[in-house]
Amino acid sequence: MTDAANGVRWRPELVDDPDLLSGLMADPTVQVVETIDQQRRDLARLLTAPSPEILGEPARWYLYPWRRTLVHLLGPEAFQTLRTNRNRNKVTAEEQERLRRLSVGVVGLSVGHAIAHTLALERSCGHIRLADFDEIELSNLNRIPGTIFDLGVNKAVVAARRIAELDPYIEVSIEPSGLTPESIDDFLDGLDIVVEECDSFDLKLALRDGARRHGLPVIMETSDRGLLDVERYDLEPNRPLFHGLLGDARPADLAGLSTHDRVPYVLRVLEPAELSAPMAASMAEVDESLNTWPQLGGDITLGAATVAAAVRRLALGAPVPSGRVRVDLDAMLSKLAEPPSAPDANFGVDLVLDPEPVPADPRAAVVHAARLAPSGGNTQPWTFTIGPDGLDIDLDPTQTSTLDVAFRGSHVAIGAALFNARVAAARHGLLGDVEIRDGGDRVAGLRFGTGADPELAGLYDAMLRRVSNRHVNEPTPLPDRTAEVLRAAAAAEGGDVHLVTGREQLHELAELLGESDRLRYLTEHLHREMMRELRWPGIDALDWGIDVRTLELDRSDLAKLSVARRADVMAILAEQDLGRSLGDSTRDRIAAAAGLAVVSVPGSSPADYVRGGQAVERVWIEAERLGLAVHPMSPVFIFGVEDADFEELSPRYADRLRRLRRDFADIAGLGQRYVALVMRIGYAPSVSVRSRRLSADRTVRDALEAGSNL
Repeated sequence: MTDAANGVRWRPELVDDPDLLSGLMADPTVQVVETIDQQRRDLARLLTAPSPEILGEPARWYLYPWRRTLVHLLGPEAFQTLRTNRNRNKVTAEEQERLRRLSVGVVGLSVGHAIAHTLALERSCGHIRLADFDEIELSNLNRIPGTIFDLGVNKAVVAARRIAELDPYIEVSIEPSGLTPESIDDFLDGLDIVVEECDSFDLKLALRDGARRHGLPVIMETSDRGLLDVERYDLEPNRPLFHGLLGDARPADLAGLSTHDRVPYVLRVLEPAELSAPMAASMAEVDESLNTWPQLGGDITLGAATVAAAVRRLALGAPVPSGRVRVDLDAMLSKLAEPPSAPDANFGVDLVLDPEPVPADPRAAVVHAARLAPSGGNTQPWTFTIGPDGLDIDLDPTQTSTLDVAFRGSHVAIGAALFNARVAAARHGLLGDVEIRDGGDRVAGLRFGTGADPELAGLYDAMLRRVSNRHVNEPTPLPDRTAEVLRAAAAAEGGDVHLVTGREQLHELAELLGESDRLRYLTEHLHREMMRELRWPGIDALDWGIDVRTLELDRSDLAKLSVARRADVMAILAEQDLGRSLGDSTRDRIAAAAGLAVVSVPGSSPADYVRGGQAVERVWIEAERLGLAVHPMSPVFIFGVEDADFEELSPRYADRLRRLRRDFADIAGLGQRYVALVMRIGYAPSVSVRSRRLSADRTVRDALEAGSNL
């Protein structure tokens, strides 16, 4: 392909004739670039594996005549897949495909060269149409990214060659004679967006008038203080040209003006009060000490980036109104400031390793033990009423989250508190009858008596020490008696334990629970509630929720968590259904676990879950008495029973959660039973810090003062 005016070649030539190819490769004056094997290896290594059709797409040879060079390249689909892979996920694969259908015209290739090349670099269009009549001069090389070998070559040709050397599959057409009012309509035909960067004000007006006729948006970047203009003639067919800044001026009024005579119009468009001081001063020197107004290469490069961003937003349907904005780097650099200090791993807060001291009064010791029980997210969904005759445990319905479907998790927590109260009562000679109510906020009660249960009393010290240990486990098998001990503990409270220790099954559960975590992060309300439960020392109160130090994360994982806290980041991942790494922490921990213990109950009534909570606490304590570390885990589906439960948990992922629950039940061998809690067990270092509890004066009431009927 040649330019008709002077025979200059600017398009690469596809060489698909075997004889021609052989001749070129044998020609000592032709350089051959052969890296196709490396390109194919890189393509095959992409983490989102390309389709077999793309992997098997035939390669192509292209001759670049102006370089006397023959290059072996992947076919168009494979080439695009590999070259734009690093665009992901700032630009999704679907968005990239939409951009391939975009056609952009760039008029004026001093500033426009960098813009056209940036659009090609990002692959933000499939076709670029270039127009400029001028040739490269030495004085252009302060801002045009050409070389001294381009001197005397048409600017459109130089830009087209540079794009071709970047990506031969982008369609490029050029108008090396530039535009005239008569040729504007032909140039605009078939375009989607026009970028105007020419010098002539008559042509600027004529081009906008044409864009208005064709219903095309116009973008212009003026390289002073990063000024970007957008004129949406596609949405506003009666919009005045140049935002109306030139009044009723017509192209003919501005034709043939000298640089000096253009200055008043330039100032009206650029707004004198908004010019940078150096640019405003330069205007007074045009035709005196300066041939024309100054431009810097860095300003041009910045402008190319802002135009490319505007083109991308327009093409992808993001809001881009008519108007102007300044991306002023000098102003931004004047605001340089020290970043805030990164938080220390210990957050400058004293670690809490010992449990609260036990009160001397036996009845107070019973309620103290109940307060130490575990709860989902350490939300402590209870209130305690203590009186001379016993302890009542009521549901606090304000301390809940979406995962706590039908307050099932809260009832498990209350069951654990009831078990702790029984253990403490047995130790202090106060054990009496237990009441579990099936419905309502008044959930359970323990009457004080004089009963004895040496087995329960023997769990007292271990109950006070019980803690969540989220360290990664050491790969050591469980003691032989583990299954027997844990099942006996669960059975004593009307529950059962399903112990998974096989490596293959643990791997399956690691993937399954990792996917559950991902869905929790990507569901907006679940993510918001989870982040509310995470408490950061030095920032949040630590008597409620999960102190992030108890997660036992290293600095790298803490940094990742800081990113995962952002709802806007999760929204982007959710839109593309990505974010596998969000479940990596759970996968790693289950993969290294000695086993996974699932405590289950036979029914799904509130009373069943309260009994399940008692079984959970007893199993937990017995596991620690065996020297095991226990990490409670709450997959999103843990308390999902009915189909409507999964819709409530996450409408978008309800079907997926149902499948995860079904697969989990199959692997764990649940049958028709219901999950009270999932525990990861194994051997691990001691915890770094213990979770705290709300103070007694916030959760405990005196029966006489409260008017209780105890």
